Amino acid sequence: MHDRKSTQKLKRLFLFVFVSLPFFVGAQHTLTVQVKNVASSDGYIAVGVYDAKASFLKKNGVFAGDFAVSKAGTTIVEIPNLPSGTYAVSIFHDANGNKKLDTNFFGIPKEACAFSKAKMRTFGPPSFEACAFKLDANYNIEIPFE
Repeated sequence: MHDRKSTQKLKRLFLFVFVSLPFFVGAQHTLTVQVKNVASSDGYIAVGVYDAKASFLKKNGVFAGDFAVSKAGTTIVEIPNLPSGTYAVSIFHDANGNKKLDTNFFGIPKEACAFSKAKMRTFGPPSFEACAFKLDANYNIEIPFE
């Protein structure tokens, strides 16, 4: 049989572990994206963060993202509350402000776009693996429009 003191200690230990666990297991990080070579202050800069190859560049596959008012030169977009993991980022300059990537008849983007750690290939976008990076703390990344 437990005495009252040991039961109280056990309760305090359980409460400490229960309250502290999210800080150790589910750490959240901020991804800061510095978009370079922005042509104008028209419209928005769209940032999409993807967490899997299967969902990469799919309209409904964005894990997190945001639109920021475009600033000629450099636009900074912060994506908070990302758990540790592997991610890839795509960006585009939504110059006309319609909050979608405009493409031509063949599906080729009419608006500037770029990716984390990789460039557009001759016949399409880079792969998730080519763009992927590990996030396990707050992270800053520069992505230039070429």
